[in-house]
Amino acid sequence: MSKTKAFFADLLRFDDAGIARLDRDAMVRVDEGRITALGPAAALTSSLPHDAERIELRGKTLAPGFVDIHLHYPQLDVIASPADGLLPWLNNHTFPQETRFSDPAHGAAVSEIFLDEMLRHGVTTGLVFCTSHAASVDAFFTASQARGLRMVAGKCLMDRNSPEGVRDDTEQSLIDSEDLIRRWHGRDRLGYALTPRFAPTCSDAQLHGARELATRHEGVWIQTHVAENHDEIAWVRELYPQSRSYLDVYERFGLLRPRAVYAHCIHLDATDRARMKALAAAAAVCPTSNLFLGSGLFDFAAADEAGFDYGFASDVGGGSSFSPFRTMLAAFEVARMRGKTLPPAELWYRHTLGAARAMGLSQQVGNIAVGMEADFIALDPGATPLLQRRSSLARSLDEWLFSLIVLGDDRVIHQTYAAGAAVRPGQMA
Repeated sequence: MSKTKAFFADLLRFDDAGIARLDRDAMVRVDEGRITALGPAAALTSSLPHDAERIELRGKTLAPGFVDIHLHYPQLDVIASPADGLLPWLNNHTFPQETRFSDPAHGAAVSEIFLDEMLRHGVTTGLVFCTSHAASVDAFFTASQARGLRMVAGKCLMDRNSPEGVRDDTEQSLIDSEDLIRRWHGRDRLGYALTPRFAPTCSDAQLHGARELATRHEGVWIQTHVAENHDEIAWVRELYPQSRSYLDVYERFGLLRPRAVYAHCIHLDATDRARMKALAAAAAVCPTSNLFLGSGLFDFAAADEAGFDYGFASDVGGGSSFSPFRTMLAAFEVARMRGKTLPPAELWYRHTLGAARAMGLSQQVGNIAVGMEADFIALDPGATPLLQRRSSLARSLDEWLFSLIVLGDDRVIHQTYAAGAAVRPGQMA
């Protein structure tokens, strides 16, 4: 029996130059979870095996699944918690919740709901923080593997300046991390990220240990936070007076490197940005979180001038929504407040192929192209009466994309596919 699937729809994708294009009445062929052909439906239909499964989505648009490069799954239950800023929010809401993840059953339950929300909003790949408990990582990877998802995650490293219940032991934290790498990294579609919480909660020995693990295990990721909040930066300055900047702390420990993704990067200077570019590290831009916590406005113009990679992220639960539409709109508004206009196609790129590139996964996910994994979403531009009316009046692709960004929500995501299989909960293909 053939395992070929053929999807019939309009097609939003990026060409070889990274330019968005919309192909009408297209077909995408998927074999063994990978895209093997795409083009005009009329030209490709005759080449299908007679028993191929045909998924009729005419009237919808297939688009790359969204890639979210900074989320905290244990913070699901603290989303929408009020606070005066980052550090009070962590102490009053986040850390108390994270203590619960020593219980494997709690981690398993939250993982299921968290992944349901990601998929409901069309997010097919994430770079995810777990807690300092190894059980939280096992729970998340187990749930992701069962759904056939490409997810990267890791155990938080935090052996100082953190409360009992989330603070870990230096040596044991590194032993646990290596054990998790051996058990999960490269297993099916999963990857491991070494995850120092942020410099103030990690001892020198723990940061040195993270570098050694990254060197010993080729291909793992590094994820952490940097330059998010002025109070946090002042704290880092007190702890590391010998370092030129917050980012320089990580560079001194050898953690500024390819496959290292730094969340926020709001308060960087020109030297920091040049080092990000030179050492091929990337930034996760989290506009809804930065606005919600009052942390600051990412400087898109300076980032583009420096030329380092960056992609968009929800930062749930500091971020206020899983929705990529909310994230893209917030990014547009933040850029305008700093005097720059981000074109709608670029906003979409930064949450798909650009985000995948920031993670080093642009050959696997983030686009619809031959040879890539078949992670995509079916968009319904008529999901609401206002969106249907506004999108039908669009005079260009940018205008059409912008109507979805401004007016869209989870109702626009008709279906989410991972490796060609429908995975959005409660929806039929």
